[in-house]
Amino acid sequence: MSLVVDMYTLGLIGTNCYVVRSAPDAPEAVVIDPGADGAALQAELDRLGARCAAILLTHTHWDHLGGVAELAEATRAPVYVSREAAPALAHPRPSVPGLSIRGWSEVEHLQGGQALGAGGIEFEVLDVPGHAPGHVAFAADGSLFSGDVLFAGSVGRVDVPGGDWETLLASIRLLAERFPPETTVYSGHGRPTTLGIELERNPFLAELRTARR
Repeated sequence: MSLVVDMYTLGLIGTNCYVVRSAPDAPEAVVIDPGADGAALQAELDRLGARCAAILLTHTHWDHLGGVAELAEATRAPVYVSREAAPALAHPRPSVPGLSIRGWSEVEHLQGGQALGAGGIEFEVLDVPGHAPGHVAFAADGSLFSGDVLFAGSVGRVDVPGGDWETLLASIRLLAERFPPETTVYSGHGRPTTLGIELERNPFLAELRTARR
């Protein structure tokens, strides 16, 4: 199986949302991190001919959850989030003055080590703290949805509440040890990359490269 991954860059700061299907003609899709524009995402699902089977959240910083309430309400799809991150989804606190985001509290809780089946896809859930409380990543079929832990050429910020550099580095080390270098990384911002490219070239991961030699 090769996943079909459609990326949409949404919201004020360009947060990546992913619509993931098991095949081009799959009748269901999984939406990861709908940061804004829930109605537009619903229209896109209709265009694809796919029902929303689940909404998955890597973490609950405001730019990753702005479309959750609208999409969940329209599709009645279950929303999955870690227990630690759930309160920020119920009561969002945008850092942009004047921006209002509807909260959502009807959720199913996730934890690392869990297998989650949705839309004909089996996801592995991984705890990857360091950027945000309760941050998780989702892996399936050679793809890794990393949220704001790892980017092409960069890593998640740690100068935010719940951020910690050593914890973040340990999370990235876990991903590097758990998955092969050709694994495609779909990040919360920016273009896709692979674990191997980031381990070789990412300027923030020099410490990991030294340890692997």
